[in-house]
Amino acid sequence: MTATPEPPVHDLVGVGFGPSNVALAIALREHADGAGAGALSGVFHERQEEFGWHRGMLLDDATMQVSFLKDLVTTRNPASDFSFLSFLHGAGRLHDFINHKTLFPLRAEFHDYLAWCAGRMADRVHYGSEAFAVEPVRDPSGRVAQLDVLSRDPSGAVTRTRGRNLVLAPGLRPRLPEGARASERVWHNEHLLHRLDALDPDARPRSFVVVGAGQSAAETAEHLYHRFPGARVAAVFSRYGYSPSDDTPFANRIFDPEAVDAFYDAPEEVKDELMGYHRNTNYSVVDPDLINELYRRAYADRVRGAERLVLHGTSRVTAVEERADGVTATVEDRATGKQTPVDADYLVYATGYRPAADPRDLLGPLGVHVVADEKGRPVVDRDYRLATTDDLTCGIYLQGGTEHTHGISSSLLSNVAVRVGEITASIAARTPRPR
Repeated sequence: MTATPEPPVHDLVGVGFGPSNVALAIALREHADGAGAGALSGVFHERQEEFGWHRGMLLDDATMQVSFLKDLVTTRNPASDFSFLSFLHGAGRLHDFINHKTLFPLRAEFHDYLAWCAGRMADRVHYGSEAFAVEPVRDPSGRVAQLDVLSRDPSGAVTRTRGRNLVLAPGLRPRLPEGARASERVWHNEHLLHRLDALDPDARPRSFVVVGAGQSAAETAEHLYHRFPGARVAAVFSRYGYSPSDDTPFANRIFDPEAVDAFYDAPEEVKDELMGYHRNTNYSVVDPDLINELYRRAYADRVRGAERLVLHGTSRVTAVEERADGVTATVEDRATGKQTPVDADYLVYATGYRPAADPRDLLGPLGVHVVADEKGRPVVDRDYRLATTDDLTCGIYLQGGTEHTHGISSSLLSNVAVRVGEITASIAARTPRPR
């Protein structure tokens, strides 16, 4: 019988091709430019058919909450031609952007930049390829020295990709409250624009309920209010009002690379305190300008005697009854206990995201080699490499899911360029090269 040929071995196999792994692919290319024969090889699997990053929330006027200087490369390599400024130069808009005098581009424009970067890395990624399992490849001593990533394309065909290292960046998944389910009339804001664009052009929604207290919830409420001038928008959130994000210079230091070092080395109780102190830099908070705009609209409505933006503060949705022509949300005031039925054509949950999965889920039986802390969470080294038993010698790296070890910036764009530089350096240092 003819033996099945062994697949080629890559220095790394990446799962997911969102901004984090696009940045890693760029770092690999730039490392190769200076490494010569010591260049690292890598290939990535992405289940989407093409690059896309929160397409359902690319609202017309929505801007980034992070400076364009924190793009995929600049804080790692300011000379890179993959920078946002290089993108603008190529698009013929550099001077126009300079005249705009802003650090925060439109979200749609930044998405175009990310897609531009991803397009230049097209030779390293397999789109429409969903990784579903990881299998061990053992060396003569019996230790796991390499990993095979099994992926499936839309036709069901399975591909085996072998690597000395695995980098997991599966992104985030929409989070719905416990017991809630998505439907034709109940959406997560991740799919907002897609759902709205699919509506019958002759249909004119009369009312919406938006649940959530963060930036996405406020943006969703503002967008619906503007897009459907005759519609009533009921915003439901557990706080008294929208809380402003802390974008002040000192607070923003929590996103600096040095802050990752400090957080990583801090005792567990200090980590918890720091996360609590600085949650208002990122979680369930809203840009102050948008808060003021929503308040202005709500007040103007009251002056006119026609409230279209109705704010249900200190409240939560306790039940949703769906009908053929709409939904009824039971809104409970948490301070008084009073319950109010709110009828709407559609309900939008802007309730955030959760990690795609515990990395050990994809690893399957190999998950037993991952070291866990006293709370059962994976132990992650400073270079974002999972701590494993001695029986597994290949590297497994995480891009995301490391808040408990590396702090708030672990799943954000703010530190992505530096993070992928550290991962690349770690892999290069552990990869023997011919002399």
